[in-house]
Amino acid sequence: MASITKKRKVAEAKVDKNKSYTLKEATTLVKDLNCTKFDSSVDLHVRLGVDPKKADQQVRGTVTLPHGTGKTKRVLVLCTPDKEADAKNAGADFVGLDEFIQKIEGGWTDVDVIVATPSVMPKIGKLGKILGPRNLMPNPKTGTVTNDVAAAVNEVKGGKIAFKVDKAGIIHASIGRISFAPEKLAENSQELINAIIKLKPSAAKGIYVKGVAMASSMSPGITIDTKSVQN
Repeated sequence: MASITKKRKVAEAKVDKNKSYTLKEATTLVKDLNCTKFDSSVDLHVRLGVDPKKADQQVRGTVTLPHGTGKTKRVLVLCTPDKEADAKNAGADFVGLDEFIQKIEGGWTDVDVIVATPSVMPKIGKLGKILGPRNLMPNPKTGTVTNDVAAAVNEVKGGKIAFKVDKAGIIHASIGRISFAPEKLAENSQELINAIIKLKPSAAKGIYVKGVAMASSMSPGITIDTKSVQN
């Protein structure tokens, strides 16, 4: 069994496991718990009272974080030649179609977001088995299937993230970096939670937001009082 490092022990000692912190307290504490030498990611984990196995209780969507994620996302745009200039001018990292379909079929997935135009989706459909598990498959619901590729690229580069409930009924999302001020982490977190609440399925019964936790890379989790994040 792996041993716990001294830094991890010190960090865990600072967290009261029997306490639920307010969002403001959590965003201040998470910075104090950081024990990495790099600018680690800060993630929010939201446990929902839904049954993901049922189609009418799926929760997925997008949200633009007011302060971004602190990470420059690599964007691939799959489109016809007439849209390539728009995509490149908007800052897309990769633009094309057939050559990238071949690369993906060969196992290449070195991107964070894939945007596609509706006309090329029939060609991309066969990539579902590769892109689906990596949450990279373009989807109209997340704004990644569109004719306005420039707007889609700008949104992604500007802090737009996609989220989806997993098999355990939990949404995991990065809401910034440990270098962010507590206020920015709190505002990004609240924006994500507000978006999740708006997407509550009508079929979901009982308590919807059952638990919220925050953690940075390699640091212990902080339990957040759900009442403090529901307006």
